[in-house]
Amino acid sequence: MRRAARRAAEVGFDLAAWIIGLLVTGWAIRDITGSSVTVLMVARVLPATCVLAAGCGLLAGLYRGRHQRGSFDEVLAISVAAFGTGLFLVVLAAVLLPGQRQPMRTVAGGTVLAMLLMLGARYVLLAVRHRARAGQPAPAAVRVIVFGAGAAGCLLVRSLIRQPGADYIPVALLDDDPAKRRLRVCGVPVLGDRTRIGEAAARTGATVMVIAIARPSGPAIRDLTADAEKHGLVPKVIPSVSELLSGSARIEGVRDPRISDLLGRSPVQTDLAAVAGRFAGKQILVTGAGGSIGSELCRQLHRFGPAKLIMLDRDESALHATQLDLHGRALLDSDDTVLADIRDPRRISQVFAHYRPQIVFHAAALKHLPLLERYPGEALKTNVWGTLNVLRAAAACGAEAFVNISTDKAADPVSVLGYSKRVAERLTADMAGRAGGTYLSVRFGNVLGSRGSVLTALSAQVAAGGPVTVTHPEVTRYFMTADEAVQLVLQAAVIGRDGEVLVLDMGEQVRIVDIARRLVAAVPGQVEIVFTGLRPGEKLAEDLLGHGERDDRPYHPLIRHVPVQPLPPEAVMSLDPALGPGHVRTELSSCASVAARGSAGEAGGAGTAGSADRTGPGCHPVTGRAVHVGHPRAAQAADAIAGAALAGDAGEDLAREIAAEAMSSGPEADPAAGVLTRLSEGS
Repeated sequence: MRRAARRAAEVGFDLAAWIIGLLVTGWAIRDITGSSVTVLMVARVLPATCVLAAGCGLLAGLYRGRHQRGSFDEVLAISVAAFGTGLFLVVLAAVLLPGQRQPMRTVAGGTVLAMLLMLGARYVLLAVRHRARAGQPAPAAVRVIVFGAGAAGCLLVRSLIRQPGADYIPVALLDDDPAKRRLRVCGVPVLGDRTRIGEAAARTGATVMVIAIARPSGPAIRDLTADAEKHGLVPKVIPSVSELLSGSARIEGVRDPRISDLLGRSPVQTDLAAVAGRFAGKQILVTGAGGSIGSELCRQLHRFGPAKLIMLDRDESALHATQLDLHGRALLDSDDTVLADIRDPRRISQVFAHYRPQIVFHAAALKHLPLLERYPGEALKTNVWGTLNVLRAAAACGAEAFVNISTDKAADPVSVLGYSKRVAERLTADMAGRAGGTYLSVRFGNVLGSRGSVLTALSAQVAAGGPVTVTHPEVTRYFMTADEAVQLVLQAAVIGRDGEVLVLDMGEQVRIVDIARRLVAAVPGQVEIVFTGLRPGEKLAEDLLGHGERDDRPYHPLIRHVPVQPLPPEAVMSLDPALGPGHVRTELSSCASVAARGSAGEAGGAGTAGSADRTGPGCHPVTGRAVHVGHPRAAQAADAIAGAALAGDAGEDLAREIAAEAMSSGPEADPAAGVLTRLSEGS
């Protein structure tokens, strides 16, 4: 009833606006005088104008609640209704206004005046409603400066001002756009650009600055955060667009900047329709399903409705957590959870033969760099041989696609982790040439919030009161969220080509010390940051592309496609993890370093002197020379040959001599015994 009364009042005011507009215009141009206003004229014009104005307004949707009050759509509807009414009045002017000298001018002027009265009345009504709804802020409301006078900033200001008991009250706006310098939003003025942060804070007494930019870049967030802190303001940001659209946050729900807000790139955009079609109704197996990436893979794949999602891991507790997250129950009694170790080739073959997965995501790996530097044999057994076991099992069951999860440490590697993951990339590329289906790798940087990640470690140190340990003041790393990492992996299965590695454009590297300072600044009290020095195998800055790898992006602007030089399995099967860490590290380095030399030159062609084509059964992966594999000390002889070959031209002759000795010596001899003595004599 109240709504009908409001609609009737709105129609009545619009009709009055038309009558007033026509009368005032006619009187102003002296086309209507007191003597010309007769009963007959009123009887003709008044009903006709009312019928035409009301009809055109209904057709334009003015009186049906179709348009939000004060919106552009409402303004457009009023303009259309006024133009239509005026047009009909012009056509009927000769009948309605006989004897008038200038009916066209009267109708045109009346139309403009009526439209202004209709718009003005609605604006006044809107302003009155807003003022009536404006709530009083909380007694202890924090005075804030809003940076950004665009759509997001204006929406935030209006929302905070109208919200009763709001925790924040906007007192000033800042924007780098000179055109907005004199703008006011709900009475809140724009006081300048980012160079006026300190002045605005002193003038208004604000203690918080909210960065209200809809899609800010990582560098912009970092710079504005630093500027705010420099002037004693606490930086805050508005929720992301995805959070607002999903309903998980409201515009006024400002929060502290997250580490993910500081990433120097745009979020990865995935073609979800293409991805969903690729995985729906498929048998999919994920190794390492209990890990950070593996569990996120399972979560996202589960949404696409695969025929079966097999989650494989050797950690029963991790499998329990993943199943609980996916199904809300974790009895571990269903056949979608498989307890197995990728180091066990027979067990892995049995699992693949039983389930026959069509798509395989290989996320199982050892990833902690310092531990693998101490125990490189474990990296060989898991990251290299384990990957080979999974590759062979996938090929044997005829998998359509195989995606190997790699790391940016595989680009020009200098650590055992990097060597082992680069070798895994090369083994995957080799299988692409042997088996049907698509076999490829995906390379990305550190995942925020994953188990054992730098963010997790730093957060734990801050929570414990410090000290926070950072290896070097200038050490930088690439970062991405787990959601983005998995999106890249899923996209790889759709757009990736056989035998290549897909590398995400991760924007700018972020200094670890900046992350540490951000975490320290978020807690009360003083927390010390201590620099411990770079660890063995650690780079100051990571690389995304290795030497000779080109930046080719044929399908996605943020995804590079890099060819990989294959490595035959025989090159790694002869390695012995029982030897000393130095030997194993050298062997892994040799297998990985061949890739850099091969990919820089003859990618896709014949092997070079350093390529994997020279390797084979009974050959050393670096020198390509035959080794007496039946000899009990053959592995040490191979190490000696590699060491001599890498020593230069003089070492080549020595390598031949040692190889001959290895081939001809008896089982009780040690062909590597005199290597160090000979090298020292040669130097």
